[in-house]
Amino acid sequence: MLFFHGKRIFSAIFDMDGTLFDTERLRFKTLKQASLEIFGKPLGEHTLLGSLGLSAKKAEALAKAHNGADFPYAAIRQRADELELEYVRNHGVPIKPGLLEVLERLRKAGLTMAVATSSRRAIAEEYLINANVLKYFDITVCGDEVSQGKPHPEIFLKAARALNCPPAQCFMVEDSENGMLSAMRAEGQAILIEDIKPPAADIKAGALKAYHSMPEFLADLNACVPELGMPALSEPFPASLNQFRVGIHGFGAIGGGYLTQVFSHWDGYTRPCEIIAATRSRMLRESVSAFGSYSVRYGSTSFDQTIDNVRMIDLDDEQAVIAMYNDAEIIGLSLPEQAIRNQARVIAQGLLQRFERRGRELTLLIVLNKVGGGAFVRRHVQAELATLCPPAICEQVMLKTHFAETVVSRIVSKLSNDALVRQLRIKSQMFRNSLEEEPAAPRSASAPPAEYERLLGHFRPFAQPSSAMSQLHLVLFNSEADMPLYVERGSDLLERLRQVHTVPDITEIQVIKNRLWNGPHAIIAWYASLLGHAWVGQGMGDARVNALAERLIRQEVAPALEAEYPQMSEVISRFADAFLARCKTSFKDPCARVGRDPLRKLQRNERILSSIELAGRHGIDTPALAFGAALAIHHALRCDDAKNLDAQAIRQVYLDHDHSVEAVLTYQGICNGKRFPALNPLSDAPLINAIAEAFRQYQHAHPAPLPASRCIGA
Repeated sequence: MLFFHGKRIFSAIFDMDGTLFDTERLRFKTLKQASLEIFGKPLGEHTLLGSLGLSAKKAEALAKAHNGADFPYAAIRQRADELELEYVRNHGVPIKPGLLEVLERLRKAGLTMAVATSSRRAIAEEYLINANVLKYFDITVCGDEVSQGKPHPEIFLKAARALNCPPAQCFMVEDSENGMLSAMRAEGQAILIEDIKPPAADIKAGALKAYHSMPEFLADLNACVPELGMPALSEPFPASLNQFRVGIHGFGAIGGGYLTQVFSHWDGYTRPCEIIAATRSRMLRESVSAFGSYSVRYGSTSFDQTIDNVRMIDLDDEQAVIAMYNDAEIIGLSLPEQAIRNQARVIAQGLLQRFERRGRELTLLIVLNKVGGGAFVRRHVQAELATLCPPAICEQVMLKTHFAETVVSRIVSKLSNDALVRQLRIKSQMFRNSLEEEPAAPRSASAPPAEYERLLGHFRPFAQPSSAMSQLHLVLFNSEADMPLYVERGSDLLERLRQVHTVPDITEIQVIKNRLWNGPHAIIAWYASLLGHAWVGQGMGDARVNALAERLIRQEVAPALEAEYPQMSEVISRFADAFLARCKTSFKDPCARVGRDPLRKLQRNERILSSIELAGRHGIDTPALAFGAALAIHHALRCDDAKNLDAQAIRQVYLDHDHSVEAVLTYQGICNGKRFPALNPLSDAPLINAIAEAFRQYQHAHPAPLPASRCIGA
């Protein structure tokens, strides 16, 4: 039962043509063609529009009234049926956008459902089966099974009786004026979803509710059904596929290991029929294509989640990427800044083609660890678009594109190529054994491209599901289990996605996450590395590292954020708890990677020093953060990786200034192509002294020689 705008609804009865399916336009086209073939000229628009919702007999009478008594309507209709069926069998039934989500919600709410269509049963059943929606309907009543067609109420009354439901407790969903009259005369709860020709105003006023489109009806239904809430990690994806395609522009850790999950959960009722994923990695493309799916591993819960319905494309294939922007309803953009600059023109071309073909809106989920990431992408795409089309068109395209900035609440890592090849070797042997083939020859320790090609060759013929392949899921990503994706509000589509948590101002969430995670994460990695631990999770098993992590989060960073954003205390607490919990299980996070770029992290506007400044404004002492800044210098001085230019730069300054910590903190050189925003020797003297003292105390307790390399790039 559904309580909808003051009415108790137990059943739903749908018209078919123009309501379930976008077939009225197709019908007009085939009737015109059939009339041209048989009668010598096409049927006029006046005749076609007037026949909407009429029975075959009444439509024939109308056609003859307009074209003469000898007009061969029966032969034309039969030929139109043939043309229409030919199209449907070749191209499928054009389903109305939002239909499957509506049907799933009504079914999950416990409603019984019927189709009441003027079409003959042979055609109706073929369309319903072809579109894979017959499963939703308990009964069908067709035009050749009633004596009086619409606008007479007979067909709706017959359907309501078959469902054992009083008409007053039935949705009667229609698109045409005649259909609305039929539903209203049956005294049902008429729902109008406009199609080609809106009904007259007085008839439209008789609807319980009137909508311009199925998604509008869907949005109204959402307010009447229970909130599903955030899905549990192990909750299955919806079984029903809708007609939407989604895109992943950048199939890296977040794109492949997180956004695909967000899209697969979709609204909790249906999920997209296809995920299109773009990557430069040939190994990833061919591996996923060979297996037909892949898995994400959640180590903390020993759970592997399979992602399917994925079609891989080459990021460098411009036409394929443009087609993705034309076909998808939403695209997750998960690329680094420079890659976004390089791809901006292709994105602009895709948006322009999308606009020129159908003028549809697009939501871009922008995953870029950068405050103002949405504006950054918009600026670069708009600049490229301005070179492709006139200003007026450019403005319209940009209005049709929603640049949705996000904050990701989990850490994901991609398996290395070596790990992927090792996995392929093992699964190749398993697969060969399952087919009772001869054992494979011993493999060399290395994995040259030729071996990779040969290994994938075992799987390519079996990319479609088979009993053997079903046991050989391919793990590509390791992920933490936090579910919400925070997104700035603005796109109606985002409100439907179950795993998306929309917020009015994403900047606050970005600041909270960056302060709680990025700076403390690096500090923990530096300390763990200096104490001899290779992985963050291992380091957290050391009481010294764990105590520092707790102090950083519980007593310094989180209290400072709560003082600055008191209205966000619940979010701050959730992020703090999640961060500490994941650090303790981060056995896939190498300290060397987490602690990279120590010089950048010592900028005054970066996470560590800006957190010290924020805490100071609220009177909160920060000895752990000052100690963390000192650890950055210690980590750099002990780093023997010549490719770590940040560490090499810190060491060079430290040595050139007679082992001076103060010189590092007030460095006036270049970092990442820009002037380094250092501390001021005078105004920041108390902070410089605190960090320098923390450095000396650690150095006294943990003396260690510098690496042999003494100059940048050595």
